Amino acid sequence: MAFLTELGAWNWLIAALILVILEMIVPGIHFLWFGMAAILVGVIALATGISWPWQLLIFGVLAIATALFVRKYVTSQNTPSDEPGLNERGSYYIGRIVVVEEAIENGRGRVRLGDTLWAAEGPDLDIGANAKITKLDGTLVVVEAVDS
Repeated sequence: MAFLTELGAWNWLIAALILVILEMIVPGIHFLWFGMAAILVGVIALATGISWPWQLLIFGVLAIATALFVRKYVTSQNTPSDEPGLNERGSYYIGRIVVVEEAIENGRGRVRLGDTLWAAEGPDLDIGANAKITKLDGTLVVVEAVDS
């Protein structure tokens, strides 16, 4: 314990280094922002020589402030994407014309989409008929009839 008290403000810079390393090992846990708060407290403590209770208070305030700032202003939800449907693979299939592989009877059948057979729902259609995908509901393809 005496070793830590002898280091003084350098404790904050060491803590910041540890937090930044933790962020590299376990990304997404916000250690980086707590590390930034620790760097600021270390710099303030070196410049002013304030006592450790004030250092802890400043660290707490800065840690909460940086976490809230990042949560509000630096989220991926606020970043526009040039590929808005990137993680919605099913949206790429909507509008595509597919071939009925197993006749759609009583609203259920199978269609070929690429090299895979998908369960389909739609109007009754014979084998070999063309259908247009209008919606994906999980792994179920909703289709409508298309003139050949």
